[in-house]
Amino acid sequence: MELKRVVVTGLGAVTPLGNSVEETWKNLINGVSGAGPITHFDSSLFKTQFACEVKNFNAADFMDKKEARKIDLFTQYAIAVAKMAVEDSGVNLDTVNKDNIGVIFGV
Repeated sequence: MELKRVVVTGLGAVTPLGNSVEETWKNLINGVSGAGPITHFDSSLFKTQFACEVKNFNAADFMDKKEARKIDLFTQYAIAVAKMAVEDSGVNLDTVNKDNIGVIFGV
């Protein structure tokens, strides 16, 4: 197996500790717990009623509200994180050579 080098060009995060890299890191360092009461569904019939859910996520901050309604919540998270990472990277997708996009993002 050939090992390839990986270069992280940008970061993004949507976690139970925060909805950005900065917020997640700050809460991690400060020992904040991501656990809390389950709010995404009725957990009253289950023995455990707490979990580490993403809190206060607003898909409209990252995509059109109408488009967000068409896709799964976890896909919304992925799109948000990808947008954050591209923005953090400083890569301007309008000026990048589209033929080299795989080289830039390692795909």
